[in-house]
Amino acid sequence: MEKFIIIAGVNAFLAVALGAFGAHGLQMNATDYAVAIWDKASRYQMYHALGLFVIAFLTDKYPKSSLLEWAGWSMLGGIFLFSGSLYVMAVTGITSLGIVTPVGGLLFIAGWILTVLSLK
Repeated sequence: MEKFIIIAGVNAFLAVALGAFGAHGLQMNATDYAVAIWDKASRYQMYHALGLFVIAFLTDKYPKSSLLEWAGWSMLGGIFLFSGSLYVMAVTGITSLGIVTPVGGLLFIAGWILTVLSLK
């Protein structure tokens, strides 16, 4: 439980900090498209940081569920691949990184499905 609370807290902090940077610092030098990409990255990072908090508290209630462990790592991987690729694309303009973004989205979906299945 503790590790996912820490991971969730770090990601929630980063989502707020990076979101603020996107709204204030990035906006001065970037295109509207880059700012929109950055905003989507920070929103999805926050959504899944909250999902990691849910997983942390569920592991306390269902300590024997290995699916919750997989769900947590899937969400973290999704944050790295989905949000991470969007952050890099917004700053660099390298759109070929967009090929990684859907893999992160699939990890988000897998994390939520595993969370639901773990309650069985």
